[in-house]
Amino acid sequence: MRKIIGIVYFIIFSLLWSENLQDYNWKNFKKPSQVELKKNLTPLQYEVTQQDATEPAFNNEYNENKKEGIYVDIVSGEPLFSSLDKYDSGTGWPSFTKPIDDNNIVIKKDYTFIWPRLEVRSRYGDSHLGHVFNDGPAPTGKRFCMNSAAMKFIPVESLEKSGYGEYIYLFKN
Repeated sequence: MRKIIGIVYFIIFSLLWSENLQDYNWKNFKKPSQVELKKNLTPLQYEVTQQDATEPAFNNEYNENKKEGIYVDIVSGEPLFSSLDKYDSGTGWPSFTKPIDDNNIVIKKDYTFIWPRLEVRSRYGDSHLGHVFNDGPAPTGKRFCMNSAAMKFIPVESLEKSGYGEYIYLFKN
């Protein structure tokens, strides 16, 4: 009987521990120094995520990507967008109707252009991702216009081994 109780406790502890490990990737993220970021990111990734730059339209990695998977913050790894919500906005940047989880992004007013825009940043990495506009398709009417340089694409077949197994359910239809 003690063995059975011990095994049950072990299984419960293991499940709770593995759930916490999945969360570790981004929820406990500590942003590296600017020196480390410059070393680990390409010049374009650094300029976009840390200096709020915009990559060239139509000349970026994910605008034409049609594969199934999720897009994560290049700095922190936090999950941002699903390919299921991606669409061709004709702007030359990857565009999405909504984030995977509203809690993983922060929207701030951006006054660096002629008129105020709504900047999208990652919550934990504080990376500049792009902007959101109110000219998107149904059902949200939103266009999250993102920089490829701010994201990493994780194909659906790599979600589990990359630590994003909890998002496989998005593609189980």
